[in-house]
Amino acid sequence: MPTLRDVIGRASLSRADADWLRRLVGDWQMVADLSFSDLTLWVPTADGEDGWVLVAHARPTTGPNFYNDDVVGLTAETERREVLEHVLRTIRSVDPPEMESIREQYVPVVRARRAVGVLVRHTDLHSMRQQGGLEVNYLQLAQALLRMVGQGSFPSELAPTGIGRGTPRVGDGVLRLDGEGHIDYASPNAISALRRLGYTDQVTGTDLSEIVTSRLPTGATLDETMPLVLTGRAPWGTEIETTRINLTMRAVPLLDGGTRYGAMLLVRDVSELRRRERELLTKDATIREIHHRVKNNLQTVSALLRLQSRRLDDPGAKQALQEAGRRVSTVALVHDTLSHGFDETVLFDEIAVRIARATVEVASQGSARVSAGHRGSFGRVRAEDATPLAMILAELVHNAVEHAFDTSRPTVDGEPVGSVVIEAQRGSATGAEADDDTGDLLTVTVTDDGSGLPEDHQPGTGLGMQIVQALISDLRGEITWETREPHGTVVRFVVRLRGLSAEA
Repeated sequence: MPTLRDVIGRASLSRADADWLRRLVGDWQMVADLSFSDLTLWVPTADGEDGWVLVAHARPTTGPNFYNDDVVGLTAETERREVLEHVLRTIRSVDPPEMESIREQYVPVVRARRAVGVLVRHTDLHSMRQQGGLEVNYLQLAQALLRMVGQGSFPSELAPTGIGRGTPRVGDGVLRLDGEGHIDYASPNAISALRRLGYTDQVTGTDLSEIVTSRLPTGATLDETMPLVLTGRAPWGTEIETTRINLTMRAVPLLDGGTRYGAMLLVRDVSELRRRERELLTKDATIREIHHRVKNNLQTVSALLRLQSRRLDDPGAKQALQEAGRRVSTVALVHDTLSHGFDETVLFDEIAVRIARATVEVASQGSARVSAGHRGSFGRVRAEDATPLAMILAELVHNAVEHAFDTSRPTVDGEPVGSVVIEAQRGSATGAEADDDTGDLLTVTVTDDGSGLPEDHQPGTGLGMQIVQALISDLRGEITWETREPHGTVVRFVVRLRGLSAEA
């Protein structure tokens, strides 16, 4: 399905004109909802062969659709092209005669006193809503906005576009103000919102700013934009928070010939949305605190294991406790990273670098040094996968440093005796690999330039490699060892990570 971004390149538009059309498309949903009609945006093509191309389409959420199929990318037939060219040339709106219960309205999209495109409103008269007070007022507001489109005053360059979290829409509530900020009309949803705010008297004819400010809590901090929004003088938004309700409001000043004569305000009760957001913030803070405490406890366990190892005379037992402490520290590193984030995923590249440096530092003995490197990207990894992945890397890097290099040999001028490089490549499973798996494939290679694998050595016989094999099996992966030319070892493992959208 083509989008505005895909099609607009076919139009003969300057960059500024294209940006203006994008702003219009970002804000024209309110026009479609108020007019109960589909809107299409047409622009002349650059090559002139097709004449005009439809670059954007909006459907109303307040009534039936005119177009059921996607129409972006269509070109104009001869009859429509003649009307479009007339509107573009004269910069005046046109209402062609109704045909088969279909009404269309052509409005020039004006920027800097030039028509850069044509907006068409499509209405199926068979499916039109029966007109009452709400419908009449909505249609009047829609015509006011369309007139502003034809005068180049809508959308406003100062106004935010699009629907954000909590942004009010037409269906949430509509207020129409006169030039002094008094309410001319309020939709039923808008009246309900003001009732929940605490105002129970007649709404029509009252001053909106007085209704709102008189019900703000004592000592409440006022948003500096609130007075301008409540009087409809600026195309901005604000949020009103009381002990009863949270309301978001967005003002759209109504202009004619550059003179403001009133305003439309969209109103939305976001109390439940804000309550859920506060709950999520509390939950996130609790989860981060849990990870922080787990990290502290693991670090304490690791420190106790190191202390205990120093009191042992048996070299084997001493080494076993030291390795256990190192593994606990690796798990603590993952929880330390999770404690600084806002969700249960981590950017694993930072963890990989810290693991490599810490493991090389611990595993190297004497005056010899081994350098650690990192290539590629692990990407973002879920917490359930981060811990086993960190353990696997730590074991492989430790094994390489401990067995691949003669770390007892002194270095020359501080230069390392060798290097260990971690390389990661992330990619989605494809083909047969994806038939029974929705996760991402991660390929990791740990390469050293040490002495290589002994001919009689069987990888995976030690405790560390047994741990690696078990963790890779849990991640539905596999691991291989091979000799690197001219010397060294390459360990490569492929695992299947959980998708970031997967449930914990």
